[in-house]
Amino acid sequence: MAGHSHSANIARRKGAVDKQRARTFNKCARALQSAVRQGGPDPDHNLKLRYAIEKARAVNMPKDNMERTIKRAVGEGKQEEELVYEGYAPGGIALMATALSDNRHRTSADLKHIFEKGGGNMGSPGSVGFLFQHRAILVVERGERGEDELMELTLAVGAEDLRLEETSATLLAVPTEFLAVKAALEKSGLAFLSAEIGYVPLSTVQLSDKTVAASVLRLIDKLDENEDVQDVYANYEMPPGWHEELAGAE
Repeated sequence: MAGHSHSANIARRKGAVDKQRARTFNKCARALQSAVRQGGPDPDHNLKLRYAIEKARAVNMPKDNMERTIKRAVGEGKQEEELVYEGYAPGGIALMATALSDNRHRTSADLKHIFEKGGGNMGSPGSVGFLFQHRAILVVERGERGEDELMELTLAVGAEDLRLEETSATLLAVPTEFLAVKAALEKSGLAFLSAEIGYVPLSTVQLSDKTVAASVLRLIDKLDENEDVQDVYANYEMPPGWHEELAGAE
């Protein structure tokens, strides 16, 4: 198990108190609607919907919002594809973006433009995917819990890896254990920052140039602003404090 967490680098986390709250809820609603259209409105018989509900709950999306979203999706004929786009940001940073789209040609063109305008380039399928693992990713607030206590909890809930930040902890598990691990963590009383099945980098690239780091974060933000994009994952590492300092840098 790793003793240090790259949770801030796995994806730009969007907690409910974040300025991106509305965008986060919109993305969760999109995932809920897509899941209902594919498998129906009953989460007991639609695993994809259960995953979407748990992800929305982790970012504190109101229950009535979720219920309204699910009801609206019932009977809708609109179908969306689940897509994954791969590419590079400045500094050789690998990026993976997951998306829901009813027009893959439009989405591909839009994301290619964003990559190029941001100083990166969109690659072909598989171009960076080998640099990541598909995992259940659960990010919680540490509170007063120390490393030993969190390690014990990690083993107790059935997760396979623990990565620590100063105020948060990321637990990683095989995707099929997502629901079980999340339920066990909820019983422990920890507050979630996010919970999803996504991509974790196998190794990271250290960014030591602040200008390059700012370009990477800008590109990730621009990708995340696209309405079709669900999540963006990257394999960068940067010095403590740079995220906050460079947030919103132009």
